[in-house]
Amino acid sequence: MHSRTNYWSNTRLAERIRGVKKPKSETWDGWEEWRVAAAATHKIRYWIAEEGLTHLQDFVNWPLDKILDVKYYINNRWVTKAHALTAHKDHLQPGGWCDLGNRFLPCLFDSLVDFVEIELAWFHLAWAEDEDRKKYDAPFWSRGIFHWRTWRCPQAGIDHLLWESGLIYNEDMGVDPNDPLYGTLTEQAKEAVEKLFLYNWYLNVYLKRPDPMDVSGWSESCDKRREKNGGKLRLGSSKNESDEEREQTMACLRELRRIEEEYFEEDSEMMKRLVSIRNSLWS
Repeated sequence: MHSRTNYWSNTRLAERIRGVKKPKSETWDGWEEWRVAAAATHKIRYWIAEEGLTHLQDFVNWPLDKILDVKYYINNRWVTKAHALTAHKDHLQPGGWCDLGNRFLPCLFDSLVDFVEIELAWFHLAWAEDEDRKKYDAPFWSRGIFHWRTWRCPQAGIDHLLWESGLIYNEDMGVDPNDPLYGTLTEQAKEAVEKLFLYNWYLNVYLKRPDPMDVSGWSESCDKRREKNGGKLRLGSSKNESDEEREQTMACLRELRRIEEEYFEEDSEMMKRLVSIRNSLWS
């Protein structure tokens, strides 16, 4: 079935036909209980509101749906490139070589950034009130049938995650006040907290890390070698080095290895955390 933001089965007309109020949100079990109860109350009216209106909407929207199918194919194939994980050109230069093992993190996390700043931004805008939409100054092609998934708004994506992060189990979720879960964060909220953490880690920690060569002193050591050897870097020669210089060189290399291992372990941990929430990365 074609994906829509407006379903006739959720309109006021459907509400009148059905004769049973439809909840705004429910748990999986709650929705099943509501469907059974609503169908038992007015079987025919329930079918008209839930099934009949849907079939009618599919019939009326068939020409537009076919046009949108073509648009979505073009979008998915050449704009969003939903078949691939790609890094931003500032992080992995197109045309340059990068070993497979070094592609994983930038491809995964740049895709996460796109997910937050494009997909979740659009999702937040699609469900926001008109007044809330104005603050993002979104262009006409950021929503509706004009939407091409190219509008980027970090703040809208972050605002959506902040909203999700505050979701708690309550009566609207079908949870009784006496239930131990009542008032605690939902799984959706916990996953949103993790997404926001990983998003911020990548942009504000990983991409802003100092170069291990610089902080270890190895870059400075190499510069001194070039200066001493007429502009040539002779890493394998220590004939002209004093014992103190050789010890400084080894100290720089030890520190370099330590920092690189520390970065590697942190990167591996963050990739594992991102992969562990992959089932929640949809919009």
